[in-house]
Amino acid sequence: MQPLDVTLGDGPLVLGVPHSGTYIPVDIRERLNSLGQKRADTDWHVDRLYSDLLPGATMVRANFHRYVIDANRDPEGVSLYPGQNTTTLCPTTDFDGKPIYHEGQEPNADEIESRRLAWHAPYHAALRAELERVRAKHGVAILYDCHSIRSVVPFLFEGTLADFNTGTNNGVTCAPEFETAVFDRTRNADGYSAVLNGRFKGGWTTRHYGRPSEGFHAIQMELAQKTHLATEDLPFDYDEDKARRLRTHLKDILAALEAIAPVLADQNSKIEGAHHE
Repeated sequence: MQPLDVTLGDGPLVLGVPHSGTYIPVDIRERLNSLGQKRADTDWHVDRLYSDLLPGATMVRANFHRYVIDANRDPEGVSLYPGQNTTTLCPTTDFDGKPIYHEGQEPNADEIESRRLAWHAPYHAALRAELERVRAKHGVAILYDCHSIRSVVPFLFEGTLADFNTGTNNGVTCAPEFETAVFDRTRNADGYSAVLNGRFKGGWTTRHYGRPSEGFHAIQMELAQKTHLATEDLPFDYDEDKARRLRTHLKDILAALEAIAPVLADQNSKIEGAHHE
């Protein structure tokens, strides 16, 4: 199994999909307990949700499961949310804080490093390459990091999660025009709830690549899974009707980002030109 798939587009958007992959190598899978083998923490069908929404968008999709290694965690193991419950680079618990390995079968430091080199590093090498390619062509690159999670996970957050959770690390990872375009469309989506920089402010990917001053803009979208799944438990089936309705809004969001990109690139070009005069 190759670590990732890349679908090339010629537009300014790159869709990152780090958690929809379900592949777990046999040697790891056999060490997982029944909870681990359930794979409940998958971002179920997110790649399908975003597929073909915007013809010019590039997609970089991890094929491996987050229990192999989490492509949205700092490779150095630094916590995303200090003081809050979260999962690690190579998770040993699920989103409910329960062990996913048989006792004594968790990966050690050497195995974690081996997994990083085999899975995490290739995914980010590909993501970085596509962002650089896109920025070279358009003057800006927009990373839209695609995620989903169960609507109720008491170990991670209180109550029921909003349907749309936009994260920009409190406005640091993208130009305000992009943040406003996304959040305005989510909070005005009829029948849906939305929050900006709530529990999910953007993971390591968003924070690492989001450098607006260099022309790289990053936004994370965390969707509550009740927006597109028939059930948030086994068998985690895709709900065609829910997804069709949701995809209308997702398409609008991506199209808005694409429309803003050349305007911002032109502004940046004029500013850079003035600096050189």
